[in-house]
Formats: sequence, structure tokens, C-alpha cells
Amino acid sequence: MAVCYYFLLKYSYVVSLLLNAQGVVCIISVGPIKPFSLFQARRVELKTRQDTPDVSNLQKCADFVHAFMLGFDIADAVALLRLDDLYVDSFEIKDVKTLRGEHLSRAIGRLSGKGGKTKYAIENSTRTRIVIADTKIHILGSFVNIKVARDSLCSLILGSPAGKVYSKLRAVSARLAERY
Repeated sequence: MAVCYYFLLKYSYVVSLLLNAQGVVCIISVGPIKPFSLFQARRVELKTRQDTPDVSNLQKCADFVHAFMLGFDIADAVALLRLDDLYVDSFEIKDVKTLRGEHLSRAIGRLSGKGGKTKYAIENSTRTRIVIADTKIHILGSFVNIKVARDSLCSLILGSPAGKVYSKLRAVSARLAERY
């Protein structure tokens, strides 16, 4: 008799509805893993089956659900299932600098930019995905790209103008392109 491993993840009701609609298909495509939602207990349970070849698929599925709960699109979270070298890094604005009131609002505004321009520029130049949820920031990407994106976001939090960050990103992007 084979041993079944499982993860329990807490979530909200909205996440359960979306996961039941689209996410379960993505999880099942990774490998033989049984996902199901427990509505009353507000959690997702992921179990391996007896024919699961690799138990690490369970961790990938848990990372997928966690990334989805943090606010990433399903298409971006699916990349965690398909690729091996993707990670999610999270930090808060207060980890960089203690800000309160209007100063905090301005820092969040600098991060997103007018119409999301700054956020999208950082995402496109570093090949990452960024979610700004109130004072928490979540970055999905490879290790090196997360570091570049985090440095850019930290300099914006500390008060650097967006133009200066754009020029640094251009230089770093050119160096990364030469490497690969």
C-alpha cells in the first residue's frame, strides 16, 4: 500500500469558486494529484494518488494555489507548474522604510505609476510578475529577475524618481541580455 501525502491550504470562498472553475484542470495536468475544496472548513486539500510518480508535484501544486491566492493571474500561476526555476518572493513596504499616512500612499503611487505604467515597465524589463496588494508586494519570477525587480521597487519606495529607475532598468536589462 502506497503512502499518500497531502497539503491543506486555507483560503476564502472566492478563491474556492475560481479554483473549481479553472485551477483544478491545471493541477490535474501536472500529474496524478487529487485536488478538492472543503467549503465548510475553507481550505483546499491536495492529495497524491498511488500512481503519482513524483511527490514534488504536490509542492508545485501547493505553490500554484498559493500564488493564485496572493493575487497572480491563473496564467501566471500555471507557469509555476510548468517551469522549475520560478519562485514567489513577498515583502512589505515597511520592511524597506517605515512610512505612514500620506507618505505611504505616495510610495504605493510611485510603485504603480500613472495607469500602472511603472509597474508594467518593471515587469516587462525584468520578466517578472508583480502584485501590489495594499502594503504587501509579491513578485513571481526567476531568482535573478526577482532580485532586479525588488531592487527597483525598493528604490522607488525610498523616493527615487521613476525616470532614474527606468534608466537603471535599461542598463541592467542590457547586461542580463548579454549573459543569456
